[in-house]
Amino acid sequence: MTYEATLKFLYSQLPMFQRVGDFAYRANLNNTKALLNHFGNPHKGMKTVHIAGTNGKGSTSHILASILQMSGYKTGLYTSPHLKDFRERIRVDGKMVGKMYVVNFVNENKGILKKIKPSFFEMTVAMAFKYFKEEGIDIGVIETGLGGRLDSTNVIYPEVSLITNIGLDHTAILGNTVQKIAVEKAGIIKRWAPVVISETSDETKDIFMEIADHRSSKYYFADQILRVKSYRQPYDVKSYFTLEIYKGDQPYIRHLELELGGIYQAKNILGVLQTVEILREKKYKIPEFQLRKALREVKKNTGLMGRWQKLSEYPAVYCDVGHNANGITEVMKQVKLTNHQNLHVVFGMVKDKDITKVLELLPKDATYYFCKADLPRSLEPEDLKAQAATFKLKGDSYPTVMEALNAAKKVAEEEDMILVTGSTFVVAEAL
Repeated sequence: MTYEATLKFLYSQLPMFQRVGDFAYRANLNNTKALLNHFGNPHKGMKTVHIAGTNGKGSTSHILASILQMSGYKTGLYTSPHLKDFRERIRVDGKMVGKMYVVNFVNENKGILKKIKPSFFEMTVAMAFKYFKEEGIDIGVIETGLGGRLDSTNVIYPEVSLITNIGLDHTAILGNTVQKIAVEKAGIIKRWAPVVISETSDETKDIFMEIADHRSSKYYFADQILRVKSYRQPYDVKSYFTLEIYKGDQPYIRHLELELGGIYQAKNILGVLQTVEILREKKYKIPEFQLRKALREVKKNTGLMGRWQKLSEYPAVYCDVGHNANGITEVMKQVKLTNHQNLHVVFGMVKDKDITKVLELLPKDATYYFCKADLPRSLEPEDLKAQAATFKLKGDSYPTVMEALNAAKKVAEEEDMILVTGSTFVVAEAL
């Protein structure tokens, strides 16, 4: 089979959460363990960092991978979902897994895939761990897909776990309160393995402490140890997001330059830096010079896309994969801090999200271009437009993302801003 035919086979044969939603979710690790056992359990003995959270886990994973890679460690990176190419999910030192590896993996293992009938995600996790073993990585940065406790990645024993934050998302699966979701995310905490929590919340703090104590795991609330004293946003596409990090009242890292835009990265960076401190305690050599260089070259090193990414100018077109209330809140803060005249929003969501909580956060003085990504889970643009109207959001509906984006470009003046957001899959098509 060709690479394209292989992907078509996978998409048609294996339930994929990104396409069909809850139906593809498996509330146990049985298939993952069976697949990995078939491949000789390549994850066992592998050095890893395990990352969960409602928002920010993708950025955090890529930043950490960049740091480890620049420090001389052969670094595996497993993330999801992909934006343009399936192979984005599996990288070693920033380079995507080869097309022929994917083709051969599927061709050689059709028998076990048909026998076990894994989900798309379960299969991808097994492929990633097998690939990382064969590549002889020094350490892997592993992002959970959904939740933590029952996520397919939760078969590893990490050097350190990192939980970015907790918000209401995937409530039908993970629970309808932040406390229930925190319990699921805390499922990645392993006995005697330290855990970092990037953002402290009064609603979930005790849950993390109790679970960590029960598992004899030392816990660190990063934002209680480190703080961002000040920051300066990039003034053009070539400049950096610059932060001053303090530990207590003393400077920790001065003038830290981060390639990624978006003020929400100020929250992510604290969890990253605290995790680096723990890895250093475990004798990983991560020089400050290499750390600084890695933060300035995250995109180059890892291929990260879709985080307050500027696509073009005059008018300025930005995209961001924010897709829940917490994420959209941060995106809207960024919009207010970015110079523009009128705001045009290319917006689409999936059916199984709590749309109302997101819609009430969106500015009423913007012009909206409601659209849908090309997947079964997408909410129809007319339905989205109708629900948005109840929040006094005005705009037209378009059958595709590109038709919506092109319509916005025709209307927008040079000093306006066009924002593409609401769904990872809408951003993927815009890219």
